Amino acid sequence: MDVIDTIVIGAGVVGLAIARRLAQGGREVLVLESESMPGSATSSRNSGVIHAGLYYKPGSLKARLCVAGRDQLYSYAAARGIPHRQCGKLVVATSEHEIDALRALKANAAQNGVAGMRLLTPAEARAMEPELSCAAALHVPVSGIIDVHPYILALEGDAEQAGAMIALRAPVQGGAITPDGFILDIAGDAPSQIMCKTLINAAGLGAQHFARNLRGLDPATVPGQVLAKGNYFSLSGKQPFSMLIYPLPVPGSSGLHAFCDMAGRVRFGPDVEWVDHIDYDVDPARGAAFEQTVRQYWPGLPDGALSPDYSGIRPKLARTSPHDSDFVIQDMRTHKIAHFISLYGIESPGLTASLALGDYVFDLLERHNV
Repeated sequence: MDVIDTIVIGAGVVGLAIARRLAQGGREVLVLESESMPGSATSSRNSGVIHAGLYYKPGSLKARLCVAGRDQLYSYAAARGIPHRQCGKLVVATSEHEIDALRALKANAAQNGVAGMRLLTPAEARAMEPELSCAAALHVPVSGIIDVHPYILALEGDAEQAGAMIALRAPVQGGAITPDGFILDIAGDAPSQIMCKTLINAAGLGAQHFARNLRGLDPATVPGQVLAKGNYFSLSGKQPFSMLIYPLPVPGSSGLHAFCDMAGRVRFGPDVEWVDHIDYDVDPARGAAFEQTVRQYWPGLPDGALSPDYSGIRPKLARTSPHDSDFVIQDMRTHKIAHFISLYGIESPGLTASLALGDYVFDLLERHNV
């Protein structure tokens, strides 16, 4: 049986960023992806927002990697010609009783190293966004958007140029830990087994399923998983905002935000729909709740202007806000298995943090001399 030095399971933006960094560091890397295209699951089903780092607990992985990854992502996108825009964000308090929460958010973000923020009066906010209604707003100039598909292609190209190989339609069903490394069971059109010395589990929605089917790994180390479906609705008619508009967070998400993608399409979302299986259909009946929520900060939303668009599934560890949980990245200190790193719960801000996540995994391997 042929032995590969390093296998990365998953070719979303996080798996590709890790593969890119490891290959550029001189490793032989094979990426195994179950789908027919890289990034076709979670990575391509989000809003493409470049997050500033407002919400996360200071010192957490999310806070540190979001801020580091944000700066790396802007530089990378500019260098590679990837469409992006540092449009800025307004986080709005829609009533007086939310203003203290807005101040607390600003203080938390400052601890995370987010610079340039300013609290705005309603008049100052309307001077920036005339369609906006609010009691106060937090201006965050470092937030932005990126065209995700070209970013995925750039990561894929970088990884391959550095020598990494990417195998599509190669779902990893499980495997076994051996004294010499890892044997992986690959299904698909040509079922097979392959062996590697170092294994990175970056399978996103499938990370827990794979880990529970890796023989020799203590199942107690595998965290739980819940599926949070986020639905998006698109706007027909004139674009109301030039910036990202966010309400204050709600349980489970950052709230129904307004964003305009690089093609000029305006969308609202995501909401939170707890599901027990992966299903990307958007229920039109959810539009009524969208309209009610959006009108809290945009009372001028015309009747019937929202249409079901797309959805994504967040790989969450519990039914908590993404701001109240952290990324879980396990190495041998947790599971006692050398040469194995497993990433769980890489939800928002995973896209923003992806390049920093690649560096983090590389550094973990270097630290353990793996």
